[in-house]
Amino acid sequence: MKKIAAVVNPHSGGGKTGKSWAALEEKLTAALGPVTPYFTEGPATARHLPGAVAARRALEEGAELVIAVGGDGTINEVVNGFFEEGRLVNPEAAFTFFNAGTGGDFRRTFGYKDEVGAALGRLRQGSVSNIDAGRVTFIADDGEELVRYFANISSFGLSGAVVRRVNRATLSKLFGGKFAFSWGTLVTALGYKGQRVRITTDTGFDEVRNVHVLAAANGRFFGGGMMMAPEAEPDDGLFDIVLMHDMSAVDFLKSSGTLYDGSHVGHEKVICLRARRLEARPVDENEAVLLDMDGEAPGRLPATFEVLPGILPLYR
Repeated sequence: MKKIAAVVNPHSGGGKTGKSWAALEEKLTAALGPVTPYFTEGPATARHLPGAVAARRALEEGAELVIAVGGDGTINEVVNGFFEEGRLVNPEAAFTFFNAGTGGDFRRTFGYKDEVGAALGRLRQGSVSNIDAGRVTFIADDGEELVRYFANISSFGLSGAVVRRVNRATLSKLFGGKFAFSWGTLVTALGYKGQRVRITTDTGFDEVRNVHVLAAANGRFFGGGMMMAPEAEPDDGLFDIVLMHDMSAVDFLKSSGTLYDGSHVGHEKVICLRARRLEARPVDENEAVLLDMDGEAPGRLPATFEVLPGILPLYR
């Protein structure tokens, strides 16, 4: 029998995860066998990821399957706990997730429903296959260079500003993840102006653009259900890079509805690329171009985004 660990963020979903954990633990145990919980401690910062600490501890204590119980931010933290100096802590251990947070974007790429019964059925009958992971080298808010990993999407520009607003919000989250991100996007977009960034890829793209949003996508969805990269595949060894540029607030708001069905990629002010490596540097180095990573706000540009092909064992 596999040794199974659950990294539980009791604060995700506005605290609902912590309140419902006892009942959920009983259901997970019935579906999978004994599950050892590791609770996250303290708020996340760029330098301290409670979910990564808990996941690392679980792996060091012999866990063969680690379940992230929380939202997209918790998933990101747990994925980071699997890595040490660019390598997996235990290549034989697998990662999986039970969504219980605000956004639920990572699950959408795989077509998983946000229902307890469906999630338990998936975990009961799943198997392991490897997906890609992204690695970002960037500047933290304290000015020091950091490295973080992600499984879904990392982006910058308006999305980074939106994430900071949403993560500070309390009232809007009471109405669910989609509402929180939609409201945060609307309010932030009204005052947002594009930022000039030099973008370079390993496939030959090298241009300065007035960036509204640029997403380096391993998965398809972000922002509470926006289909940012409709053709992204998490196991193809490439980022789908979606660049929205030279947009006024009116342009963005007019096209914002198309983000939910993916048709924005046909807009004249959207560029789609594929690459394994992307470098982004603001033209004005005194201007803070903010990052978003799986729904968290770790820092700013300059940043280098790299794909680690097929490195992460995912139980699904």
